[in-house]
Amino acid sequence: MFLNRSEQQQPNHSLTANSQTASPNYVGLVKFLMQPFLEAPESLSVDCEISSTLKRAWIRIAFESADKGKVFGRGGRNIQAIRTVLAAAAELTGQSVYLDIYGSTTPGREGMSVEDDQQERRPPPRSRESSGNAPRPIVKPRTR
Repeated sequence: MFLNRSEQQQPNHSLTANSQTASPNYVGLVKFLMQPFLEAPESLSVDCEISSTLKRAWIRIAFESADKGKVFGRGGRNIQAIRTVLAAAAELTGQSVYLDIYGSTTPGREGMSVEDDQQERRPPPRSRESSGNAPRPIVKPRTR
């Protein structure tokens, strides 16, 4: 094998018309990405609904609540990585993807699309309202 050969075959990375009309196998992809995090991989349930007119895919997953910590990961890193991979697969075919997670108790994350999740905003900071001429409380240092 010579690295400087000019006759090397280049890989064909172009998309064909068939790959743009077909949808990715979202169910297989989600199972592949999530099963390593689960203690009981057979408990994973994946449902996918694809709308060709709206160019959207809704993926619904459910798993044992004991595995929730591993699936979400520290700070939600694992589930965000899964959402990113799904968004990349959907983008190849011109679709958007929504990931619904059932059986979890994480507020505000269920039913969010990848776009919504990336654009999620923190609540605005609370403004300090001056209460007139009310004195501020005095904080005394602790002594032992």
